[in-house]
Amino acid sequence: MTSDQNLMLCTKLAGFRLVVLANRFGCDTNFSRELHDRLIEGLEAAIARIRVIMELQRNLLGGDDEFIAYQLQGEREIFGRFTITLLDDLEIDFDTQEYRINGSGWINALTADDSGIDVAYPELVALTEQELGSLSSIVKQITEETGIPVQAVRAVQS
Repeated sequence: MTSDQNLMLCTKLAGFRLVVLANRFGCDTNFSRELHDRLIEGLEAAIARIRVIMELQRNLLGGDDEFIAYQLQGEREIFGRFTITLLDDLEIDFDTQEYRINGSGWINALTADDSGIDVAYPELVALTEQELGSLSSIVKQITEETGIPVQAVRAVQS
């Protein structure tokens, strides 16, 4: 991305952050406020990442530093995988047959009884539009206009 594209993206994200902040005042449940807060945190993290990229681009223009170019490439790759997670994040290690939710401790997915061994991982289920409330349309707009996915899912044991 060019500096102009990064500046536009940063501006869009800041605008979305203001919209979510204003929207938060209409929340009537703690769950809704928590979703708004997490979206605000995610937008702030995205803005911070873009600012780092822009700073590295400026530093690279000042001189031909191979380390800065390498660091810039890494930051761009990291930002390319950036996702805003509103509720649950599920990591699965298929080698050890363990999983963890939201960075907590690893949980063994194996269970055994007289009928045999079973491996049961939780599934991610998308929040409904009713659960997202007024954030539903905002989340869609953020993804459409910025390309940053917003993951609004909860982990449930099947």
